[in-house]
Parts: sequence; C-alpha cells; structure tokens
Amino acid sequence: MPKKLYVGNLPYSVTQADLEKMFSEKWTVLSTTLITDKYSGRSKGFGFVEIESDEDAAAAVEGLNGFDIEGRAIVVNEARPKKEGDRGGRGGGGFKKRQY
Repeated sequence: MPKKLYVGNLPYSVTQADLEKMFSEKWTVLSTTLITDKYSGRSKGFGFVEIESDEDAAAAVEGLNGFDIEGRAIVVNEARPKKEGDRGGRGGGGFKKRQY
C-alpha cells in the first residue's frame, strides 16, 4: 500500500526533480510534490513524496531523516492526513470593522 511522506527543512534551492531523484535512487516513487509560494513560485522548503510500499517508506524515513543537504538536516516522516476544514496558514482572522 502506498505511503505518503513529509519532507521538510529543505533548502530553497531544491527542486521537485531533486526531491524525486533523492528518493527514487533507492525506492519506488509514485509521486512528488514540492510546495511553492503561489505568487513567487519559490519553494517553501517542504514537500511530499509518495512511496510504493510501507516497507520502503519506513526505510526512506530511516535512511534520509536527518540527512544533510547544503548544511540543513532534512526532516522525513510519515505525512499526517489533513484535518477536515484545515486550510493551513497561521489564522488571525479577517478584517474587522471598527465600531464608533
């Protein structure tokens, strides 16, 4: 059964192709997604990799979590499912009208 992994603390210079290559050298990768800023297109420093099997995903976490890329120790762990209604972001709400 496929397993989705979170990959974080990536240098901003890492591309989606780099991310795929990093994992596909040892494991069967079904998909990769590098999260980018929708306005600038710049990497946000994290992404997701879907690995073909649970065993390979566990081996990828063991083999790459803490791996150094350009002086940054990357974080690799099992991705958590998105909660219902979770849009991400930092909250804060919207514009409030002042009442006088």
